[in-house]
Amino acid sequence: MTPGLILQAGPTPKSETPLAIRYGLTASKKIGNAVTRNRARRRMRALAVEILPLHAEAGHDYVLIARATTPDRKYNDLREDLGEALKKLGVWHERT
Repeated sequence: MTPGLILQAGPTPKSETPLAIRYGLTASKKIGNAVTRNRARRRMRALAVEILPLHAEAGHDYVLIARATTPDRKYNDLREDLGEALKKLGVWHERT
């Protein structure tokens, strides 16, 4: 099954705080109208706030990109998609 989002990651520039986890969100017009794009961004923001502080490697910037399935995909599936993306990029950390 196609993941509900795309994740990109890159190191934080040296001029910025190295231990910060920064993220950005994007949803293009391909996703749908403004209401649909905003719903996708709200859902991705909730995921970022929940998952990134606990599992993302510090010192990286992350970009979450909405896909057509993001607005309607089950939230638990989106959570798993983000976790898998972090693992594939090699920036997953288990923190408690």
